[in-house]
Order: sequence, then C-alpha cells, then structure tokens
Amino acid sequence: MKRLLTLFPLFLLLGGCSTVSGWVVGEDNAEPPTPLETFQPERSVATLWSADVGDGVDDQAIRLLPAVGGGRVFMADANGLVVALDAENGREVWRRDLDTSVSGGVGLGEGLVLVGTSDAEVIALDAGNGNERWRARVSSEVLAAPQAAEGRVVVQTIDGKLWGLGAADGARTWIYDRGIPVLTLRGTSSPVLARGAAIAGFATGRLVAVLLEKGDVAWERSIAIPRGRSEIERMVDIDAEPVVVGNTVYVVTYQGRVAALNLFSGETLWEREMSSYSGLGANERMVYVTDENDLVWGLEDRRGSALWRQDKLRARRLTAPVVVDGAVVVGDFEGYLHWMSSGDGHFLARNRLDDRKVSALVAVGNTLYAAGADGELAAFRLQ
Repeated sequence: MKRLLTLFPLFLLLGGCSTVSGWVVGEDNAEPPTPLETFQPERSVATLWSADVGDGVDDQAIRLLPAVGGGRVFMADANGLVVALDAENGREVWRRDLDTSVSGGVGLGEGLVLVGTSDAEVIALDAGNGNERWRARVSSEVLAAPQAAEGRVVVQTIDGKLWGLGAADGARTWIYDRGIPVLTLRGTSSPVLARGAAIAGFATGRLVAVLLEKGDVAWERSIAIPRGRSEIERMVDIDAEPVVVGNTVYVVTYQGRVAALNLFSGETLWEREMSSYSGLGANERMVYVTDENDLVWGLEDRRGSALWRQDKLRARRLTAPVVVDGAVVVGDFEGYLHWMSSGDGHFLARNRLDDRKVSALVAVGNTLYAAGADGELAAFRLQ
C-alpha cells in the first residue's frame, strides 16, 4: 500500500474523466531507493551517439518511446516536436513541430510516423520527410503509441476504446469498446500488431486480439480478475505493452499476473502472480519483468518458473527490461542504465544517460536506444 500512495497523482477518476492530483497523505511513506552498489564490470558500454530531441516528457505523467525503423530513430517530446535521426550516427534527418501537445508515441508502420495527442487526435507524418499526411479525431486522450500495419492504424484511447483507422487517410474503419473500471492507473497499453491482428490490453485486466481488417474479435482473455473491497485493491490494469515472440504473447498486469498465451487461439500456456506497471521483455528462452517494487525477474519461457531475481535496484523507478546482446537492461530515476546477465541476473556493466530519469529503452540488433525525461536520446552498445 505504501507504493500505491506514491502513485495517486497518476490515477484517473473515470466517472468524472479528471486526473487526481494534489493528494495529501501525510508524510512521505514511499520506500527510499536502494543505493547503488559498486561492482567489477565484466563488459564496457560504448556510447555511439547522443542527441537533444526537445524537451522530453516535461515532468508529465506520460511515456514517449523512441521508435526505430528504416535506418532511422524517431522521437517526440510532450510539446509536439517530432524528430527523425540517423540510427547509426544520430544526425538529424528532419524535424516537425506539430503545434499541439503529444501524449502518446512514437509509432511506426505503412510509411508513417504516428503520435497521439492529449486533445484526442492521431497525427500521421510521412516517415521519409516528416510532412503531415493526416489528422484523425478520436474519442479521448491518447496515452500510448499508435501502430500501423496492413493498411490500418490502431490506437487505444484512455476511455477504453481501440480504434482502427485507414492508414491512407485516417478514416475510421472500426472501433472496439472494452469499457473502463471506476479507477485506473493513468496510462494505456500500446497495441501490438502481429499476424493480421491487434493485440491490446485494457484496464479491466483483459487482453484482446482484434482482426485488423474489420475489427472482429479473434479472442479475448482475462489475465487478472479484480479482487478486494476497495477500488484501489481491484485495479488490474494492463498498462505495459504485450510482447510477441514467435507464436506466444507475453503480458503482465498491475496487481494481477504475468502470463503467456498462444497468439492464434488466446489459450493460456502459463501464468503466475505478479504485479507490474513498468512492463516486460522477452526472447526465445526467457521472460524478464520489472515488478511494482522494482525487482527484476528472469522467468523460464515454457512454464513461467523464476530462474533468478535481481533485488539490488529496489524502488529505483525502473523501466521495463530490454534484451540486447546477451544482456537485460533497465533504466532508473537517476539516469543510470543497468546491464545484467540474461542468464542469472548479475550485473555486467553500468553507465549513465544523464542525471534525469530514463523514460524508455528500445533495442534493435545489438544497439540500445535510451530516452531521458529531459529529451536526451542516445545509442549504446556493449563492448
């Protein structure tokens, strides 16, 4: 419960559609972050490049992720600046000021760079030159990155709706309405597009696969069932993006479970109790989760059994784990990147992006791209 009190400013009272802020809970009872221990690094981390891409998230309760594709890295800040950089050297290719606040992004697909706004818009830019292609109105604020594939743009809005838009013009083609609980964490899960379907998690603790063409539901499963007497105890949000590896979908909920499901049928392959709002990463052998207490877990991919647990980063406000070049990496609130062995979780290396919180990590090949809360974006590689 101590952790919950620190999260109250992020909650959304959906009955009135307003953000709860200014909660007074007496003295600060949040668990202090664990001091960093020194260790002998086994590998070094090389900085390939670093760039300033605007004002970052500007201390807002939003997550803006870099997106990598076509040899470029795309990033947006909360004030509406979208920048494209060369993925190899960090040189700027183009930038566009959208003249609106961005709250969800960046997504890629169908030659588009996609962002969502706090004013209930989805904006599509040409990935090649940054020119605006279209803007589409949706029902409420967009807090997750829209995604595109097979002629469709899919976006989830904060009111529990999943929208299918035409990639060519932004016209609505279908809408899926899941509904929302009375109280949720402030955030939504970005849909994952795979094998002709959009896989999306909702604040109800349910995961759904919706066919891209017409929005028909392929399958739907409850990952966690709300329990408890209070609305806080009953929160089971899926805020973290599901991860698809091969024919398996991995997903984790807040105050619920981490689970593996068959991509085509939605059949549950395994599940175990766990609570996370940061998220998970996975490869062909293991699943890695940052739980609500900032413990990092390594789980066996076939049964979900715990193979290791790293507890020396407790309460350091970690990102979701990212798997790169034999390592599992998380970022923390002081700008540090912690590189751990994917096999047993021991520390391999540590470096620093800057002195602000690491907001997001993305790995492509053997390169890690890290975004900071103040707009710093850098590329790293293990040596």
